[in-house]
Amino acid sequence: MSDEELAGWLARNIKTLREARGATQAQLAKLAGVPRATWANLESGASNPTLAVLHRVASALQVSLEELVARPRASARHYPRESLAVRQRGPGFVRKLLPDPLPGMEFDRMELPPGARLTGVPHTPGTREYLVCESGNLALVASGERFLLEVGDVVVFRGDQKHSYENVGAKVAVGYSVVLLAPPLR
Repeated sequence: MSDEELAGWLARNIKTLREARGATQAQLAKLAGVPRATWANLESGASNPTLAVLHRVASALQVSLEELVARPRASARHYPRESLAVRQRGPGFVRKLLPDPLPGMEFDRMELPPGARLTGVPHTPGTREYLVCESGNLALVASGERFLLEVGDVVVFRGDQKHSYENVGAKVAVGYSVVLLAPPLR
């Protein structure tokens, strides 16, 4: 890659990241501890910044140095079904719904054949879990209570307790689990 190409990537990334945050050049320049003119030169590609300046800019934008100088990413990215992580749990499957982890959250799609049962793993204390039935019929058992879910039903429960999911219908059941993890105790 040429120096001009790298400068262009840096300029585009800094401007895109700043605009995504809804901030002005002056606001982020102040946060980074650099003159606004320096920030403007970075966004125009007319700058040859020091490593210290790049570090300040990355910190102000809350990204890594690598993200500042990387080839700019497209505004959207397609992830084929096969590219998402899948775990077989007994007779059922659990597929991640998002390709990138979100701190403190988990999104999974469960597919259970008739009669299949999955035992959930209790999460950290204070965790909440949402179970949505997309198709078929699901039963959730949480702390000894049993909830029957039909298409569109949602159950919210403490995810830090023993729980299990079961297909109680005659066809494949699909459910979505959204887990809001409690922060670990310090």
